[in-house]
Amino acid sequence: MVLELRQSLKLAQKLVMTPQLRQAIKLLQLSRLELTDALQAEIEQNPMLEEVPPLLEQPSNPEALTAEENLFQTEAPITDRVKGDDPATVGEVNWEDYSNNFDADFSFAHETPPADAPSQFDFISATPGLDSYLQWQLTHLDLTEEDRKLTHFIINSLDSHGFLEASIEDICKHCDCTEEEAEGTLRLVQSLDPPGIAARDIRESLLLQLDRLDYYDTLPYLIVEQHMNLLETRNYAQLARETGAPLKKINEAVNIIQELTPYPGNEFSNEQTNYVIPDVYIHKMDGEFVIQLNDEGLPHLQISSEYQQLLKQKNALNPESRGYLRESKRNAEWFIKSIEQRQRTIYKVMESLLKFQRDFFEKGPGAMRPLILRDVAEDIGMHESTVSRVTSNKYVHTPQGIYELKYFFSTAVATSDGDTVAAEAIKNRIRQLVHNENPAKPLSDNTISELLAKENITVARRTVAKYRDQLKILPVKHRRQNR
Repeated sequence: MVLELRQSLKLAQKLVMTPQLRQAIKLLQLSRLELTDALQAEIEQNPMLEEVPPLLEQPSNPEALTAEENLFQTEAPITDRVKGDDPATVGEVNWEDYSNNFDADFSFAHETPPADAPSQFDFISATPGLDSYLQWQLTHLDLTEEDRKLTHFIINSLDSHGFLEASIEDICKHCDCTEEEAEGTLRLVQSLDPPGIAARDIRESLLLQLDRLDYYDTLPYLIVEQHMNLLETRNYAQLARETGAPLKKINEAVNIIQELTPYPGNEFSNEQTNYVIPDVYIHKMDGEFVIQLNDEGLPHLQISSEYQQLLKQKNALNPESRGYLRESKRNAEWFIKSIEQRQRTIYKVMESLLKFQRDFFEKGPGAMRPLILRDVAEDIGMHESTVSRVTSNKYVHTPQGIYELKYFFSTAVATSDGDTVAAEAIKNRIRQLVHNENPAKPLSDNTISELLAKENITVARRTVAKYRDQLKILPVKHRRQNR
């Protein structure tokens, strides 16, 4: 076989992903928070892009100002100006004008700040967590250097729930101490606030809390210590037989246990709560649903007029700068076009969802219809992948609540009469059945399947169990409440 170089000509079709097309696809699947960051980043990188300034209504003449505004503008300065180095010429300083009005406990101001005024603690960059709270309590104790080392290791070995992840052997190994010293230091940490901290499991946490509440060696303590499995399954009748106490006393003891905190460290969690900001609003006005895109907080973009005027001047720029600005202008125009296309696509998808799932917006999740991506894609004339990108990480505010756009797509389940029902509607029905059940005789998965069959919804027991797990509903043995 001879190796040689040869030229050949052939025709082929292929999809070329230009940088502009990649950018449009990326913008389409961004969430609202990510889109805001992307807009700000593009404004910083592209000199031809700028944010449209907000329209500020200025009065045409000073007489149009209100009396309050005139009073504000003509207000006397805080202190007299310093006229020279002579102390006699320095006006008397009114220190009340410079007081800190944030703190209501320490203020020279004559007026007391309102109750909802912000505190300086609201501006702390990091919220103190569980470890900081425990270390603060230890600073009030007279500890040796060895005790400080052990307590520091134990506190840093707690998980987010406040449970100790390290064993006594781990403490002895890393701190080079005896088991007695490790146990003693652990009891010291467990005596701190909140009650139940540094426990190895939920059972020990509950025991520590009961001991702190002077319930040691009582019926609640006995139930947690020796019959935790019966308490978890709510088998109160068996608890009464095991402990020899009347069922009424068992219920009173269980009520005491239920007031405890299984995870004592959760209330000190410094994790930030992420709130959902809807991308679309659905309002019902005069019997009709109106779609409104949420543009609040998003910067409105425009092409810089100053740079455009600069491009029109022939001798104002050298060829390299002119080429750079022209390229930046093309990128800015494409970016604005991509944003507008993104908003139009979201509107079209939401309009199609409103048409298919109108019963949901009228009646709620129980009226959900089966729907797949292909149905919406064919309705708006787009590809399924485009619809999938649009519905990812996008939320809509409806009269029924806030839902992710993907929520409206649900598989079809055949009914006994030949019709179909959405799987989400079945889940909602299971939730209703469990909510209305008798706590003493909760519905089993098989019973729920039989009840659904009476409504012409044929669902197997294992399917009911799968839907129940997705709804985070406990099994029947954990829902039973014997009274």
